[in-house]
Amino acid sequence: MRGNKGFLLISPFPQKINRFFKPEQIVDLDEIITVKNLGDEDIDYDLIDSLLPDTIAIIGQFDLPKTRLEKAKQLKVIFNSEGNFAQNIDYEYCFQNNIYVLNCGEAFALPVAEMALGFALDLARGITKTDKEFRNNKENYLAEACKNSVLLSGSSVGLIGFGFLGKYLIDLLRPFNCNIQIFDPWVPDSVIRKYSAVPVSLDDVLSSSKFIFVLAGVTKENEYMLNREKLSKISRDAFFILMSRAAIVKFEDLVRCIREKRFAAAVDVFPTEPLKDNHEIRKLDNVLLSSHRAGAIPQAYEKIGNMIIEDLKLILKGLPPVIMQQARRETVGKLKNKPSA
Repeated sequence: MRGNKGFLLISPFPQKINRFFKPEQIVDLDEIITVKNLGDEDIDYDLIDSLLPDTIAIIGQFDLPKTRLEKAKQLKVIFNSEGNFAQNIDYEYCFQNNIYVLNCGEAFALPVAEMALGFALDLARGITKTDKEFRNNKENYLAEACKNSVLLSGSSVGLIGFGFLGKYLIDLLRPFNCNIQIFDPWVPDSVIRKYSAVPVSLDDVLSSSKFIFVLAGVTKENEYMLNREKLSKISRDAFFILMSRAAIVKFEDLVRCIREKRFAAAVDVFPTEPLKDNHEIRKLDNVLLSSHRAGAIPQAYEKIGNMIIEDLKLILKGLPPVIMQQARRETVGKLKNKPSA
């Protein structure tokens, strides 16, 4: 029975609410808190402003500056349903007024990790490349077709970034008995060693890894850090797999390296999406391209819906959330991830 006076305000644009919740889940939510679902259309700030005084919880990623938050005197929690701690919220106001800002990014981590593993195996064994050759009647057979193939098993693997995505990926890599090195200045060495990996510098990851997975979010410190000078440290027989955010890389430098066949690559994220039809990377043959689709599978969105419901029930009971990632004062202002919906 509903025991909370106030609204759950849902305005998920550019997401769609039916990705997260089945109709019966909306009904169940409405049993514990009045649901004001503004639909999937573009954000109506006039309507939102009129509802904020009675809003307890928000699902969405629309702009919440201090002037707007000040209208929401009952607000307890903001559920970001896009996967970023975007810089369109006055986080300091939220911290000062005990408003939780929660992120659903972990729900995408396992799907992205599986896709990253798939990219690694594809690059190592030429799966997509030989499929294209076969369809064009240009295939080779047996040993002749495997001259450039390598094993992932036992290889040197480097991770740049060790958050949720890195932890899921390292679990998937365990059966391959890889030698794993990790660069992440936000993670203590002891945590990395706990996962049977070796903490190293960025240069070490780049220069000594056969498979390099870029998994980090974008911060003010690491934006464009993988520039031409850094990318030049990568071995010519290595595989570079970009899974997190394109702004980690100076993209034109990456394209140049791929064009010059310095290494093979797989790319799921781009500096501008949709990518221009005439972008050079579309024409290069030693790169696997994916349209930012590694994480956005139906099971991930279903998990987000369940995460929101579980934490919302706790918060309405006066308890802290335990499922979703909370914004932290020490780090949230350093993030520069672009929306990825």
